[in-house]
Amino acid sequence: IVFRRGKKIMELCPISLTESAISHVSSILAENSDVNLRLRIYVSGGGCSGLQYGMALDTEVDPDDTIFDHEGVAIILSAYDQKYLLGSIVDFIDTPMGGGFKVTNPNAVKSCGCGSSFSVEDDVAGKTITGGCGSCSR
Repeated sequence: IVFRRGKKIMELCPISLTESAISHVSSILAENSDVNLRLRIYVSGGGCSGLQYGMALDTEVDPDDTIFDHEGVAIILSAYDQKYLLGSIVDFIDTPMGGGFKVTNPNAVKSCGCGSSFSVEDDVAGKTITGGCGSCSR
């Protein structure tokens, strides 16, 4: 279900969360009393490969945002972020060294060694969007 300016519209979420990610996000949301709190998944410039993933809990919904319901988790994606995250799978990995979210993105043409940043093919110019901090080898 998609909510656009208060209207419910049936639509598939352009990304998926694994059971582990759903469980982890659900437990974080349950610890908070704000019923308007949602998971925002976004892409921003930076990182070793040009773009990096980000996640935050958010109550603000901008005009270009869409709120998706994925198995009980409300996810906010902007139109910009949907373009780069389409088909991505978000997982939560817990290891003896610690835990964290991992994004598997079919749109990435290049990723850095640490897995937190990526590059995509620029659909207008046909060039790969790159950049980065240089902290990971390319």
